[in-house]
Amino acid sequence: MVLNSIEKLIEKYNNAETSLKEEAQLRAYFESDDVAPHLEHYKPLFQYFSLAQQEQYTKDVPLKPKRTKLYQWISVAAVAVLMLGIAIPQFFGPTEEEKRQAQIAYEQTLEAFNLVSLGMNKGKQQLNSLAMVSDNLNQGIEEASRLSEFSKTTNRIFKNK
Repeated sequence: MVLNSIEKLIEKYNNAETSLKEEAQLRAYFESDDVAPHLEHYKPLFQYFSLAQQEQYTKDVPLKPKRTKLYQWISVAAVAVLMLGIAIPQFFGPTEEEKRQAQIAYEQTLEAFNLVSLGMNKGKQQLNSLAMVSDNLNQGIEEASRLSEFSKTTNRIFKNK
């Protein structure tokens, strides 16, 4: 009877269907000396689990991570680079005279572009006038072709009569 229930528990254990209580029964059975011969190969497995439960970790676990000096020096270097990036343009940047000359050059360039823009706008207006003349000329040619058709038709009428 006991052997039959142990075999059923082993089958459930292999299918991962046992509870903790049933696993404790299996462990107790395989720790005893009267294990059936055909179930002997399960004995080391359950003995290992019993030994593994008794093991304890004795090494100290550090709670604070060790910070290396490399990270500290990297942060110092980053601050130094940032400060240099701000300070160098202030000391070695353009002087007030250079800034004023650059502003004057910028304003002169804007004036030149405005003049070019005015010239282009005048040219565009002249092109618009030419386009209007071209449209009127094309319309006149169409009217003239209708007139020639009219004259051909009237000539036929008068010749036939």
